[in-house]
Amino acid sequence: MLKRGVKVQRDYFLTTERLGFSVWGQQDTALAELLWGEPAVTRYICASGIFSADDISARLEKEIENKKRYGVQYWPVFERNGSELIGCCGLRPHGEREYEIGFHLRSKYWGRGYAVEAAGAVIDYAFSTLKTESLFAGHNPENIASARVLKKLGFKFIGTELYTPTGLYHPSYKLERGDGR
Repeated sequence: MLKRGVKVQRDYFLTTERLGFSVWGQQDTALAELLWGEPAVTRYICASGIFSADDISARLEKEIENKKRYGVQYWPVFERNGSELIGCCGLRPHGEREYEIGFHLRSKYWGRGYAVEAAGAVIDYAFSTLKTESLFAGHNPENIASARVLKKLGFKFIGTELYTPTGLYHPSYKLERGDGR
């Protein structure tokens, strides 16, 4: 088990001023437990609000599989100056020729601008490297902080969509290439 505050040395394929993006692998069970084992992180992403050990393992496997099949995942994000896991931010397929963007941050990193910084880098990557034309995003209706982040990034509200893992209709947004970015 990885102890809180332990620094991890990773290779980054994408960086910002403060953040480094890596890739989930089979060796990352302890990091996955650190992130998705925190109830404050999972309260908005599943119906029970808590991931079991099996849920965490399945989520890690899903991210690894998304990388193999589609070349994207909700990548693990680290502090560049200390190499501590902040959370994850990335993409997954959503419909034809569109990606869904998402981010899950450990609670100790909330309110520091990391979500906007990480998602901004992923948006730039999606439009410049992957050449996608649009991005989809959604959030739990009770997660006001995520709504603020998406609006700050230029996403436009398009309606609600049933998100099966929570059983709720989540506010949904779209960002098109050239929408103020």
